[in-house]
Amino acid sequence: MHWQWPVGAALAFFLAFLTTPAGVSGAVLLLPIQLSVLHVPSPSVTPTNLLFNVVCDAGRFVAVRARAAAPRSVTGLLVAGTLPGVIAGAVLRVEVFSGQRSFTVIAGLVLLPLGLWLLLGAQNLARPRPAPTRAHRRATWLLAVVVGTVGGLYGIGGGSILAPILIALGYSVYEVAPATLAATFLTSLAGIATYQVLQAVHGGTIAPQWILGAWLGAGGSRAATAAPGSNHGSPSATSDDCSG
Repeated sequence: MHWQWPVGAALAFFLAFLTTPAGVSGAVLLLPIQLSVLHVPSPSVTPTNLLFNVVCDAGRFVAVRARAAAPRSVTGLLVAGTLPGVIAGAVLRVEVFSGQRSFTVIAGLVLLPLGLWLLLGAQNLARPRPAPTRAHRRATWLLAVVVGTVGGLYGIGGGSILAPILIALGYSVYEVAPATLAATFLTSLAGIATYQVLQAVHGGTIAPQWILGAWLGAGGSRAATAAPGSNHGSPSATSDDCSG
């Protein structure tokens, strides 16, 4: 057994246990740990983080879909945007931003807005629900494309970015939680598949580290159900308790 596997599972458990009650994405914060502590090579660290999403959120995806159905229009828009976005992000990650230095800059650009949201934006932003106009649907789709691209670059499904923005725009948590969870889960699967294809084309260390990702996901999943205040069966639960 490689030392990274149990250590990674323990770190994922600890991280998810601390962040789940606050609704903060474990995947967003787990990636720097993979780089600095577990020494996962780049760009393989990105799809390994996506694999963490899939393993950690597989049970939640089924449970939330069974208990709270999001409007198909919202879910469809998010999935239609994040899927092509994550493929584009994965290609950019391998072809343009494969170096450690450039990826460190990307990580900072992703983590900074999240930190600012937690410090300044985690408050009630009462907004009327947006009217389902064509312009609004197009804007939502473009947002999903951008978030999907960021997810493909960094290694998150995008729920931690999409959820607060959509809620601030006026969508209810009952709509956002299942919709962003579906987008995160499906986008993570698409991202993993894209990196696997890129591995076959380019070689090197591009594909996810499957065993490590499974250990990380198992640790995060266990912590997410044990953390105080977690409520994964409820549609009001934050959509990114495990995934990003």
